[in-house]
Parts: sequence; structure tokens; C-alpha cells
Amino acid sequence: MLLENYDFDVEENSSPTTEETTSSDGDLLDAYSRAVIQATDKASPSVVNVEIARVAKNSKQRTRQPAGSGSGFIFTPDGYVFTNAHVVESADEIIVTSADGHKSTARLVGIDPHTDLAVVQIWAPHMVAARLGNSEQLRVGQLVVAIGSPFGFQSTVTAGVVSALGRSMRAQTGRLIDNVIQTDAALNPGNSGGPLVNTRGEVVGVNTAIILPAQGICLAVPVNTASSVAVSLMRDGFVRRAWLGVMAQNLPLNRRLVRSHNLPNYGSVLVTGFDNDGAARKSSLREGDAIVSIDGQTINNVDDLHRQLIDKHASSVDLKVIRHSELLDINCKIEMR
Repeated sequence: MLLENYDFDVEENSSPTTEETTSSDGDLLDAYSRAVIQATDKASPSVVNVEIARVAKNSKQRTRQPAGSGSGFIFTPDGYVFTNAHVVESADEIIVTSADGHKSTARLVGIDPHTDLAVVQIWAPHMVAARLGNSEQLRVGQLVVAIGSPFGFQSTVTAGVVSALGRSMRAQTGRLIDNVIQTDAALNPGNSGGPLVNTRGEVVGVNTAIILPAQGICLAVPVNTASSVAVSLMRDGFVRRAWLGVMAQNLPLNRRLVRSHNLPNYGSVLVTGFDNDGAARKSSLREGDAIVSIDGQTINNVDDLHRQLIDKHASSVDLKVIRHSELLDINCKIEMR
């Protein structure tokens, strides 16, 4: 049988041409660029460079020596600035340079080394406060932008994605900072204290650390944690924090458990370990317990737990935990630190 005796319906090639593919890729790149530009335009005016100096005094003169630098951002119209505790903790003088180039001497308001956060205050004309977002709404893969002054290069912008949520890292005090944001937006020495922002230009984290020698593993303290710490620093100059002595991470709750126990929660805090000298080790709390409330207040995540422990003055707290699908009431002693 000769094939030429038959008619075949041949479909036209529907695959995109090289020109169409190039145009589509260009549109995507343009959208990415617009997102980064929009975030940068909104957040950059609030970003500052933070320089510290140590002052040596002798009988004849007073010598001022530069001792490091970092980044920060204005978060209130009256000049309160977030930065990292490790940037300013050893400073005799703090000099802040605003986005418009204005330099001013800052007043140290307070430091919380347990979250590596600090607040300073400046007085300068034309201060622009950053808009704070909600770090609980972040999603893995979401585009984020970091702005800071690495190696003194002011207003440097890098972009990446949220690589992971709920990470933990140890502060210089040895305390675990929980629920940390991991991103691959490039950070370098000097970025510490600068903002991590979403595409709307809202601050979602305070850039804190890079993991060396790895590349593309950078960490930021969630802005929700920073906001609660700022309240105490601005009021008292320090954070009065009750301490359970547990290591923990976020744990979503099974809907069946939520319905079974009539809980308002969507999440909980999983106890993954205990500090050796922590008060919780002496209680009936166990590794693997999921904390769902403290003193009647719902606990959906580690941030909730930290917020509830701030300013606790009692010697103990009442916890509700889920253990092997059973809801238990546990009284746990706490320490004030």
C-alpha cells in the first residue's frame, strides 16, 4: 500500500517560536524587575547606615576610633531605628547616616541580645518610617528584597526568595532564636540590622546572620518578633522575659485534633528538647508535647509563646499541651531573666 494514496491531516506546529519565547521570558523578567524596583523604592528611604566608634580617654586627649558598621531602618516617624544588638552593643558612639546622607549621633534605647535586636533613636530632618508587614503571612518561595550597607556600600539591594521558615539559630548569648526566616537574598558583613522586605515594600524581617562558608543561606528575625521586642525596649530599655528552658519549633495541628478538643488553634509549639538548667525540665512537660495555650492564651507558633512570656511576673504558668492526641493541663515553673 502506497502512503501517497492517503491524505493526512497535518496539524500546524503549535510550539512557540523563538521570538515568542524570548518575548515571554522578557515579560517575566520585566515583572520580576518591577517587583524588586517597587519594593526598593518604598523601603529604601527608611534604611540607614550605622557606624560605631570606641572612645579612648587619657589625660591629654580623647581619641575616637571607628569600630565597625552595620545597617538599620527607621520604623517610627520620631526616629526610632531597628538594628542588630551585635552591631551596637560595644559602641561608645553610634553615628547613623540616613538615606539622604544626613549624619546624626544616635541614642541607644535598648538592646535585647537574646533576639540580637537593638533600638536606637536619631533626630534628623525628613525621616521616613518603614511600613511593617506581617511575617506570619510569609510563604516559602516568596520573593524578598534585602537592603543594607555591606562593607559600607550604602543602600545596596539584593533579591531572593524565602528559602525556609521556622529555622532556629543561637544568639551570641547562647539562647536559641526560634522561627527565624531563611533567605537566599545575598547578605554580607554590614547588612546586619537592615530590613528584609516583601514586594509591597513592607518589612518582614530584620537581617541578622549569614552562615559561613555556605553561600545563599542567610537569616532574618521575623518582624513580628521584632515588634514585640521593640515595645519593651522603648518602654524599659530591656526585655523582661520569663524563661521556660525549652527548645521548640512550630507545628501545624491536625484538624481532627482541633475539632476533637474544640481548640481555637491552627498551630502549636512542639517541644523538641530542654536546656540543662531550665525550669521546664523539672516539670511534667515532655519532649514531643505540643503546647497549645499558656495561661489561657492561644499559642499557634513560637512567636506567640515568646510574646506571652514577655512581662510574665508569676512564678509559674499553666500550659495546655497535646500528648499522643490527649489534651493535658500542666503547671510549669518559670524563671525571670
